[in-house]
Amino acid sequence: MTERTLLAVLPLLALTLAVSTSRAHAEEQVPVEYSNAGSPLAGDFPFSAAVRVGDLLILSGQIGNLPGTTTLAPGGIKAEAKQVLENIKHILEANGSSMDRVVKCTVMIADIDEWGDFNAVYATYFPGPKPARSAFESSGLAFDARVELECWAAN
Repeated sequence: MTERTLLAVLPLLALTLAVSTSRAHAEEQVPVEYSNAGSPLAGDFPFSAAVRVGDLLILSGQIGNLPGTTTLAPGGIKAEAKQVLENIKHILEANGSSMDRVVKCTVMIADIDEWGDFNAVYATYFPGPKPARSAFESSGLAFDARVELECWAAN
């Protein structure tokens, strides 16, 4: 093969390689599954309780509502914190995971002065290694909740 022929063929070879690599990548895409299994909310809401992306389970933010209702657990921040963690535990288990597989949480709390009370309950659900966590004070949580918690878990 002459140098001139090689130079003419190289772009075609590069294009062929790019197309075959792109096809192989498309065939290897990580599956995405949407689930409402274990959702504590009754009704038709515009989100999934959980989404599985490969070996990662991502939960929508949950509040401390009593299962099957939009009524918050009575008793303030501690009662809502316990209920939100029970709701998360239920969703995780319904989707084949568990609290000890949680790797990341995001806490939205209506009053940061209630942080200590929230943490007292939260710590009982993560007695071993603690998930990574972010938190911020937020006004206007759904159904006037005191706390909303979003978690990600490995499977």
